[in-house]
Amino acid sequence: MNIGKQLFSSTVAVLLMCSVASAGTQTITEPIGGKPPAGMNPSIKDYNYRTKYMYAFEAAIWAMPAVGIYGFRKATDAVGGEDNTILAWSKPADAKAELLTANDNTPYILAMTDLKKGPVVLEVPAKSDKAQLYGQIVDHWQWAIADVGPIGVDKGKGGKYLLLPPNYKGEIPKGYFVLKSPSYRVYFAFRSIKTPKATMADAYAYSKKIKMYYLDDPKPTRFIDPSDMRFPSLPRYDEEFFKDIYEIFTYEDVKPQDKIMMGYLSYLGIEKGKPFKPDVTTQKAMRQAAADFYYYMQYMMTHPSEKMKYWPNRQWQDVLTPDENRNFSYDLKERLDVQMRANRYFFATYYPRSYYNPPANIYIYTLLDREGKPIDGKKMYKLKIPKDMPVKQFWSLILYDADTWAFIYNKENKHGISSYQMEKLRKDPDGGVTLYFGPRPPKGLENNWIPTAGKRVAPTIRFYGAKKEVIDRTWVMPDVEEVK
Repeated sequence: MNIGKQLFSSTVAVLLMCSVASAGTQTITEPIGGKPPAGMNPSIKDYNYRTKYMYAFEAAIWAMPAVGIYGFRKATDAVGGEDNTILAWSKPADAKAELLTANDNTPYILAMTDLKKGPVVLEVPAKSDKAQLYGQIVDHWQWAIADVGPIGVDKGKGGKYLLLPPNYKGEIPKGYFVLKSPSYRVYFAFRSIKTPKATMADAYAYSKKIKMYYLDDPKPTRFIDPSDMRFPSLPRYDEEFFKDIYEIFTYEDVKPQDKIMMGYLSYLGIEKGKPFKPDVTTQKAMRQAAADFYYYMQYMMTHPSEKMKYWPNRQWQDVLTPDENRNFSYDLKERLDVQMRANRYFFATYYPRSYYNPPANIYIYTLLDREGKPIDGKKMYKLKIPKDMPVKQFWSLILYDADTWAFIYNKENKHGISSYQMEKLRKDPDGGVTLYFGPRPPKGLENNWIPTAGKRVAPTIRFYGAKKEVIDRTWVMPDVEEVK
């Protein structure tokens, strides 16, 4: 047995020595890794252009909420307003109010301010027997600093809000709802919602009770009625998109989470303290990236995830799709969901601070008919509005131009139909109404019709004062049907 073991051990030792000797004679000519696999070739012909394009495309996704709200500053300038000027529509908005998914039922109230000049006071009136306010105050990322009105900080009782700039060190007076803004530029959008027995004139008069001024310079508030003016707030999907990014992010303080993107932007000539003078190659890259970003967002709108569908067996999508924390910042514990953030702010502005439980209002839209086909504004469609819509206040159907997500310019200057107009609508035998939309009205149903002007449209329904059955989704809305 011992002799056998010795022979076995000797044999193993010899084999190992041979193996080592053999390995030592192999010639090593390449390290492991360090370059692409054999046969791979570069797919990029112009690295200077392609790198700038990639940075620009990523920047567009990242900056969408900020660019969307910055349009309000440019549009306010266009109608003669400035910081602390209150824009109060004396009538519901129409196509001249070039806003993302605005409503045509209630007068709007918009304003902006710049906290680099100091703290700002915003005085809002209490809910009255004529009207009440509903809306948000947001920072330059459209993060809601506060909701205002019955569901907001003041609970409908009105009061004075004090807006403080970032890192404010001064004395804070008493008697205010104190709001510490993450950004210098701040915006607000309110709706003056009239009570059932009030008029639009009452709602407008109510909006004029708002005051806005610098804490250290309480000048009388200036008002502008833009009802008959063009208010061009929509994002421009060309190189101007990046001019907006420059004007936003070279003005505001940079958050740590955004430093990587600011590094990318520096390669596009967007840096603090430096003028924005992109060369020809950079302009071309930015122009193409902005257009591609737009088409990418439109693709996402027509290919929604299941969580965006309001009902699994319907085509309607949920406008108010919050993040995992049930708010609309999309700033999560381990990541910033820039994709979902861009998707939601591409077609809308002024989301609430968080998803209310239960929500006060529900908004749904669709780009597809009952059969799952894209809605074509050159064809005729119908939508059944059941007799007992689950709302405490009112419902409305609005058609948006699906290419711009703003109102459609049409000769009738008509953009939607709501329950406020029920007396003028032809009723169905069951007490509900059937609404139509297309390039021409059905004969005898002009009041039940919304013109499309041949545009690709996005029908959107709002449930104001949504009841439990629509919130918990036990009640289901019919789909849009093509009239054949």
